[in-house]
Amino acid sequence: MSAFDDLMAFQRQTEALAQVAGRLGWDQETVMPEGSAGQRAEEIGALEGVLHARRTDPRIAGWLEAAQATDAVGQAQLRQIRRSFTRTMKVPAKLAEEIATTMSLAQGVWAECRAREDVAGFLPTLRKVVELKRAEGAALAAGGDPYDALVDDYEPGMTGAAIAAMFDAMRPRLVALREKVLGAAAPKGVVGTFGTEAQLALSRELATVFGYDWSRGRVDLAVHPFSSGSGHDVRITTRVSETDPFNCFYSTIHEVGHAAYEQGIDPSFALTPIGQGVSMGVHESQSRSYENQLGRSGAFTGWLFGRMREVFGEFGIADAEGFYKAVNRVHPGYIRTEADEVHYNLHIMMRFDLERALIRGDLQAEDLEAAWNERFRADFGVAVDRPSNGMLQDVHWSCGLFGYFPTYTLGNVYAGCLVKALRAEIPGLDGMMAQGDVSAATGWLRERLQRHGGLYEPRDVVRRACGFEPSEGPLLDYLEAKFGAIYGV
Repeated sequence: MSAFDDLMAFQRQTEALAQVAGRLGWDQETVMPEGSAGQRAEEIGALEGVLHARRTDPRIAGWLEAAQATDAVGQAQLRQIRRSFTRTMKVPAKLAEEIATTMSLAQGVWAECRAREDVAGFLPTLRKVVELKRAEGAALAAGGDPYDALVDDYEPGMTGAAIAAMFDAMRPRLVALREKVLGAAAPKGVVGTFGTEAQLALSRELATVFGYDWSRGRVDLAVHPFSSGSGHDVRITTRVSETDPFNCFYSTIHEVGHAAYEQGIDPSFALTPIGQGVSMGVHESQSRSYENQLGRSGAFTGWLFGRMREVFGEFGIADAEGFYKAVNRVHPGYIRTEADEVHYNLHIMMRFDLERALIRGDLQAEDLEAAWNERFRADFGVAVDRPSNGMLQDVHWSCGLFGYFPTYTLGNVYAGCLVKALRAEIPGLDGMMAQGDVSAATGWLRERLQRHGGLYEPRDVVRRACGFEPSEGPLLDYLEAKFGAIYGV
């Protein structure tokens, strides 16, 4: 066997073990017994130790030196392995294992403290998480900006400065649109009680409509919906509120966007470094385009209105137009995952500034609640009423996912570009979606972007799909046109 073959065989086992680690995380968030948290943390830490040892195996350096790729796929495989090896070598094994163990335990602590509205109880854990992520960021940055090093783990090539510049360009138009919309009359929302089982049945139907392959997946309930896995085992979760069916339906569509990306990757890439989504920003471009630009479109909501009437009967909305407005109702709520498209990116901008300050040491964990509440009032004009609506609402920081939040808005930006391009190439799309058929759009995304996995760099795969350089312009144009029409502003 050649050095390339030896390297890929070794890497395949590493990727398989990483999938096992991911499955442990899925189990922890869905069906793990409550009393198992301590043992699970030890299991995850032990497996992370094994993975770190494999990812820093000295043979990798030799294989990379000798390996020769004969095509673009092989070159991409080597690029991804080299990047992972270089990054992992900078993080001491003991630190990597401690991070994995701590984050596993921290998720349980966060969930308990969130349920009790107990910030003080969470602070010791948060301080430890921030301390460990600062250490990891410093090790990765090797003298550079630790936050940039953490962002690079989720969006290769992106920096905090570039994100801040993008947010500065977006904020004025978003705020101006928000002020116009909130100054107009709000549409009616749905009213009534929507049974759990009926919601879950319709959410499964929606998953099927958006192309989820049930032979390689399943849906379960979780506090914070997520997608897990790649290749032939890609699982999603959702949640249910009996007074807000949109929470379930659009959480499901969102996670199907993530899952469809993983299921749509070229099968020959499975259990290789390019056999998964290339970045979280590109991943979010799929989930946000599925959820919002397709799922909340006037055409698709017209079909969904009919299905909801069939399943639930009357729910306070007279017609498809009123339903479209109800689905896209703008309101300055507390919860990011329930935020409308106008407010969503403002939630992300706030979290970006706070977590960047935490990693840089400009903000301490014990001061986060006050900083959050002050910033939320300034940005949204509402006082935070309880911690679960404030700094305890998101699971990300307890998981150590510093640098992850900005990829949500980056995904929206990419989605704006992708849907602009696909609409230009599929002129009859609205007519199809009005019949509950989104396959033309999801098929376009699968062919143009999803099947490539990690073959290209993040911005490159979006540019190739769209035919133009990605920027925030198409997203902002879309938001202004859509909500300007809905609210008559």
